[in-house]
Amino acid sequence: MDTGILLESGTNELEILEFTIGNNHYGINVAKVKEILPYTLPTPIPNANVCVEGIFMPRDTIISIVNLAKALGLPDSNDQSKDMYILTNFNKLNAAFHVHTVVGIHRVSWEAIIKPDATISSAGSGVATGIIKLEDKLIIILDFEKIITDINPETGLKVSDISHLMDRKRNDTPILIAEDSGLLSKLITECLHKAGYSNIINTSNGREAYDKLLEYKASGNLDEKVRCVITDIEMPQMDGHHLTKLIKEDSVLQKIPVIIFSSLITEEMKRKGNLLGADMQMSKPEIGSLVEAIDKLIGVKKI
Repeated sequence: MDTGILLESGTNELEILEFTIGNNHYGINVAKVKEILPYTLPTPIPNANVCVEGIFMPRDTIISIVNLAKALGLPDSNDQSKDMYILTNFNKLNAAFHVHTVVGIHRVSWEAIIKPDATISSAGSGVATGIIKLEDKLIIILDFEKIITDINPETGLKVSDISHLMDRKRNDTPILIAEDSGLLSKLITECLHKAGYSNIINTSNGREAYDKLLEYKASGNLDEKVRCVITDIEMPQMDGHHLTKLIKEDSVLQKIPVIIFSSLITEEMKRKGNLLGADMQMSKPEIGSLVEAIDKLIGVKKI
């Protein structure tokens, strides 16, 4: 797939690849997509998870195939002649998703993405991260990280990475987190608590985080309110790149260290984050590295 379609950072826009499972329309951020290939019969793997169809080997790389219909509890395709594989890379993991048709790519603003309410996506259980209305249809953006983690929990947040940090002294340094996943926000907060950081402010997207920072700035005691920002990239209303851009363009807020903690950390994304002024960037499974980054940034930057 031509990754040249990817937008420059900080515009608060994204490209969504629309595809179908049966009559349902779904979406994935183009930044996660490496390639789209026609369906070929996979090689089955004995005793694999029921959602794993098997493996195939494009470009001399063995890739596991997830049957997305099974993962979503929907019927399999009746006609595989139009079926496709969406090859992805996120959290430093390559995976292919078997879908029924690929419709096309849409450029949208994060502000146009509606976050599902608790009836659709309660923390820890739902796989919908956002909904877009385009013309006469609704496109559901799926949480591919959760789908993969449900199949293999080892691909998720590596909480064991902070086991050696649990005897540290309590630290009241205020840290603001922008993370739209309720489950991940809770896990990150629990991990930081175990590592000694007890003063955590949680927000559910970049817009909410930025409004909180402006509120702290107006109060005149910003230094006492927040000393570090941790942000995801993919979030409704305002993404983490746009949040980073706004912080680093503000003469008062720019002294706050910003850590981008996302499943989308690739060399291309690191380049974009660096251009926006992010102080550090790391992939979501690396919770131990996140704690080390906070230690370093708070220790080095006197704000």
